[in-house]
Amino acid sequence: MVQTQLPSTHLTITPKVLYFGTPVVVISSLNPDGTTNLAPVSSYWALGDLLVIGLGSTGQTVGNIRRNGELVVNLCDETHWRAVESLALLTGASPVPADKPAGCRFEPDKFAVAGWSRLASTTTTPERILEAGAHIEARATALHEEEGGYVVVHARATAVHAAPEMVVAGTSHINPSIWRPLIYSFRHYFGLGPRRGIAARADLQH
Repeated sequence: MVQTQLPSTHLTITPKVLYFGTPVVVISSLNPDGTTNLAPVSSYWALGDLLVIGLGSTGQTVGNIRRNGELVVNLCDETHWRAVESLALLTGASPVPADKPAGCRFEPDKFAVAGWSRLASTTTTPERILEAGAHIEARATALHEEEGGYVVVHARATAVHAAPEMVVAGTSHINPSIWRPLIYSFRHYFGLGPRRGIAARADLQH
């Protein structure tokens, strides 16, 4: 049977960014002087214990990971958007890299700017953000240079921590009805709406 192909009503566009909806994380990395740098990131995903993170090639975070190899992925919830945004025009690099946006300035203590507290890590040196709902400590396994001034970091998780209220009692499962990640969509911040369904492979079926 021959099926008739319907004409497309979609527009062919060239958007400046392709952030169709990704979780916001803040990366902790170790500065040369032993302090912790924080960097908000919207290009992040995970597959098993493999983390893939997109970063600007000239930023302090990439330099720190190249040198030390350790990082922490701090996962923010939807209430943290103002704190995340307060870090947007800050850099841990001095002098400020030329490709940073106008108005960007050097800031050695981003914890203080965001109003966050420091928390020691268990398997890595960079500190965690106490207020973040979850932390993934990790070590980089590869850094890939990409066109456009980007670096893609591959890392393996070495420890995962979560706030007690997010964890289903007696398990290692995050309760998706409790966890409310901060989502970045075309440079706008969003939370999650009501649950629409449950995947067949989900650990929790209620």
